[in-house]
Amino acid sequence: MSHSAPRTASNEGVIAAAEKALVGLVLETKDHADEITLTVQREGLAEACRRLRDTPGLEYQQLMEIAGVDYPEAPERFEVNYHLLSLTQNRRIRVKVRTDERTPVPTVTTLWPVAGWLEREVFDLYGVTFAGNADLRRILTDYGFEGHPLRKDFPLTGFTEMRYSEAEKRVVYEPVSLAQDFRSFDFLTPWNGPEYRLPGDEKAEPQAAGAPSPAPAKAEEPKVAPAAGAGERKGEKPYKTDNEDQATAGAAEAKAEARKSNRAKAARAGGKVTGTDEPKPGDKAPNSGPEAQ
Repeated sequence: MSHSAPRTASNEGVIAAAEKALVGLVLETKDHADEITLTVQREGLAEACRRLRDTPGLEYQQLMEIAGVDYPEAPERFEVNYHLLSLTQNRRIRVKVRTDERTPVPTVTTLWPVAGWLEREVFDLYGVTFAGNADLRRILTDYGFEGHPLRKDFPLTGFTEMRYSEAEKRVVYEPVSLAQDFRSFDFLTPWNGPEYRLPGDEKAEPQAAGAPSPAPAKAEEPKVAPAAGAGERKGEKPYKTDNEDQATAGAAEAKAEARKSNRAKAARAGGKVTGTDEPKPGDKAPNSGPEAQ
């Protein structure tokens, strides 16, 4: 099954071809984890990169990145790494040179114009200078910034801070202001002897020799008191629905209304009392029928 990633050409024979093309410029070669690194002379950097770009079979046409590394204990503390890509062979190579704080590195902007931005970044963060770069300015920090942030000896804390002032339209430097007071945190675990006392520590107090151990308390089953209340009604449903409650209430009202006398019913209806009883279901209404007409 073929893989979706493009096929990369083998690095076999690349070191030999590079040493042949860079005669007298290579100081050290390394092949580790399918990555080839060439350490070249600092003064011959631009010529080495040109030969790696133009030599048939090598053809590293594109500059991908320039990265700095700081080794403060080394005589030449800085490494400048150039990562090149071969578009025709689909493989990469790393070229590096060493320098110190005062010795500049030749620029490669004559080969790749994009190197101007990348060299400015290394200059800003590490302080490495590049001879021949016509625009070697800071690119990530402020123009008045002091020091180079990616050096290993750059201080991580200080007494001044910088910010952009919208009112003054420039970067201003001010004394450091902390948002909260300094706090003393206790990072000791309970087993490392904190000064405070944790609940339950009294059990670990030393006892006199021969002192009897306290008898364990007898475990008794908890007594559960019966719930107070009227209890369940026998012979009835435990509850009634809303419809049942409404039907019961309506039947009670109908019975109460039926027990009232005619006088009470008439007075409630706003009529007058008569001696005529109320009609019963099935009786014909008086003055009804054809003879009433």
